[in-house]
Amino acid sequence: MPMESSHVAHTAGPHRVVVIVDENSNPFELGCATEVFGLHRPEIGRSLYDFRLCAPEPSALMRDGFFTLTGVAGLEAADSADTLIVPNRPDIDVPRHPAVLDAVRRACARGARLVGFCSGAFTLAEAGVLDGRPATVHWQWADSFRTRFPTVRLEPDVLFVDDGDVLTAAGSAAALDLGLHIVRRDHGAEVASSVSRRLVFAAHRDGGQRQFIERPVPKIPDESLAPVLAWAQERLDAPLTVADLAARASVSPATLHRRFRAQLGTTPLAWLTGERLTLACRLIERGESRFETVARRSGLGTAANLRTLMRRETGLAPSAYRRRFGPGTD
Repeated sequence: MPMESSHVAHTAGPHRVVVIVDENSNPFELGCATEVFGLHRPEIGRSLYDFRLCAPEPSALMRDGFFTLTGVAGLEAADSADTLIVPNRPDIDVPRHPAVLDAVRRACARGARLVGFCSGAFTLAEAGVLDGRPATVHWQWADSFRTRFPTVRLEPDVLFVDDGDVLTAAGSAAALDLGLHIVRRDHGAEVASSVSRRLVFAAHRDGGQRQFIERPVPKIPDESLAPVLAWAQERLDAPLTVADLAARASVSPATLHRRFRAQLGTTPLAWLTGERLTLACRLIERGESRFETVARRSGLGTAANLRTLMRRETGLAPSAYRRRFGPGTD
């Protein structure tokens, strides 16, 4: 559910991402935020964000006492965030720190973008900023979340939900999916692909994909989709169909659908459309100004189809996408 956002331009300097770390926070999601938003990007030639950590206390004991985090800023740093990532914790029934909830409410009131990874949705809901809005949470906590926060429109079976200025991710690995989605919205598909390559992580998994993807022990012969995916990615400009993919994989279309659902949590057509749209975005970012050419080279067919899909998936028309992410833009 992408929505057009101007959050990246809130400050004169780099967009500031602040992560609140509370007692018993999960180290993995903290690491995901640091990897996506906190590192200098030599492959791009600049840092993408001004990244900071803050905590309500001078030290924060991380999950299960694994280690203690010290030396980070006080909670007042949250008041300067353009994007505020709220704390997630496994102890979902323990109320959040009142000062943390107040910081979240202040950020919401001044229009900052709010992000919750995994159980971070509980923090956002407890602060009252999810009332009447869509959100997701890890599948094992969906029933508890729905009981405690009935006014939130819970979507329990997706990787992440983008509701414009409030975004939530499901399980731990989905934090990376949402992080890359944010980078793609802020800086375009080309930059997001660079970040994903450094992470050695899939550049794009749509937020609507299922959280729980069944992965049965593969039979012999190997049923991996990797060969057919690689083959299709080299031929996105061709009039590929699901039948073509099935023929390449030497299976029936019905079998191909089952494998896509089991291994990727999506359909062959949805995957193919997503890959073509990503290629179209990268062509625009690299300077191709003729949208009919972009549509043809990416396999989307016509400029009208390109406009429809880009608006649906990015919230931007091709011309607006070019102004934001085309050559000569930062």
